[in-house]
This record gives sequence, structure tokens and C-alpha cells, in this order.
Amino acid sequence: MNLAINWNFDPEIIEGYATPNWYGLLFVTGLMLGFVVMRKTFKREGVNEKYLDKLLIYVIVATIVGARLGHVFFYDWDEYKQDPIAIFKIWEGGLASHGGAIALLIALWLYSKYVVKQPPLWIFDRIGAPIALTGTFIRLGNLANGEIVGRPTDVPWAFRFMRNDCPPDFRNNCPWEMIPARHPAQLYEAFCYIAIFAILMFFYKKKNWWKVEGKMFGLFLVLLFGARFLVEGLKEGQTARDFENIINTGQMLSIPFVLLGIYLLVRKAKEVELPDLKA
Repeated sequence: MNLAINWNFDPEIIEGYATPNWYGLLFVTGLMLGFVVMRKTFKREGVNEKYLDKLLIYVIVATIVGARLGHVFFYDWDEYKQDPIAIFKIWEGGLASHGGAIALLIALWLYSKYVVKQPPLWIFDRIGAPIALTGTFIRLGNLANGEIVGRPTDVPWAFRFMRNDCPPDFRNNCPWEMIPARHPAQLYEAFCYIAIFAILMFFYKKKNWWKVEGKMFGLFLVLLFGARFLVEGLKEGQTARDFENIINTGQMLSIPFVLLGIYLLVRKAKEVELPDLKA
């Protein structure tokens, strides 16, 4: 118990104001860095930046709307159906990355069809590394909030999430002995995502996997959602059914993405020519 880290980080940047907060700052930082990576990718391939500006709009809207609806319908529908207006109160928290992933796939399909007029896999192959980098900062934001915590553990790097687990009656003076030591699941995912970003960039730059349609995207799905499946097993359940089933909601939602990724990696895909998107 004495080896655990007492995590009592204040998520507010300005005391007394819920916004701006560290989660929002880290979320935006991740999006900006992902945008920088995507810009370098487009520049490397000679793609006109006008396509990048439109891509940013598609990505931001899909990520936020999809993540919110994912949280509402996958994890907390019983509560939100009693107060549907609360669905729009994003500033109160509640985003689910699986919902964001589904909405992002739909948005990128629309972007491919109506903006760049290329097969969807063209943009899917290039968006994986920026998403992994952005995900790193989102998980650090979750750590700042003390949310999405792991299960109790006795590992020496465990965290006590004081703001998450402290009883309300002791909120201002919480004895650490009352707080369970938990896996820092947010950090596990952040480390996984930054490693996935590095791996994807290696295969993009050094192995030229982007020339084989769907290969980069398949690798992204297997690595990212494979990591999600493993880390989810160390997280505290977020819904009642998570405490009843062998695998939790996050793991169940990860399986289809992993299977799709495996399919894209093992199928016989042809090498493709880089489309002319200079105009």
C-alpha cells in the first residue's frame, strides 16, 4: 500500500472554473499534433493542402459527436434517456473512444467519396498514425481527470485516484488508507498509443506499406484495438454488465476492429499508384 502513488491532480487550470481544463487542453494538443503529422504526410506525397483543411473539419466533428454518442448509448443510456438534454452537455464529461472510432470511419468514408474522390482505404491508410498520437494525449487527459481508472492492484506503480475514490464526506481531507491502489490504465494506454504511432510511422516511411491498399490501416486496427482489448481487462467496469460478463463492454467493442484489421493484413491486396491530388 505504501508504494502506491497518491494522485490528487486538480483538473481545473483556473481554480473555481470547470473550463478551461487540462483534459480539454490535452485533447486539443493531440488534435493539433495529429494535424501536423497529417500535413507532413500530405506534403511528402504532394497532396494539395486544401484537402487537409477539409479533412480536419471532418475529423474534429466526427470524433467529438461520435465519442459523445458512444458514451451515451454504449455505457449510460439508462441515465440519459431520463434526461435527453444532458446528451448535449459535453462539458460535464462522458466520451467513448469506440463511438468516436465508428463515427470517424463514417466521416472518412464521406470525405473519400465527396472530397478527394478516392477509395476509402486511401485516407484510412494515412490517418492511423495521427489518430494514435492524438489518442496518447486524450488518455493523458483522462489521467488528469482521474477517470477511466484501473482495477485494484498491489503493483508498485499503482495509483490512488484520490478524487475518483475518496468518499464525499472526506473529500477535503481524505485518508489515503481508505483509497484502493489501482492500475494506471490511462498511462498504459498512452504508452501503447505512442508506441503504435512510432511503429506505424516506421512502416510508412521505411517499408512503404502505404503503397499497398489497406495494409497500414489493417496494422493500425490490430495494434490499437488489440492494445485496447488488453488494457480494458485491467480497467474498472463502467457499466453493470461489465461486472457480470467475462469480457467487458470495451473489449467486446474492440473485437470487430481487430478482426477487420487481421483481414486487411492477410488478404491479397494490390499495390496502388498515388492519386493525383495536387490540384
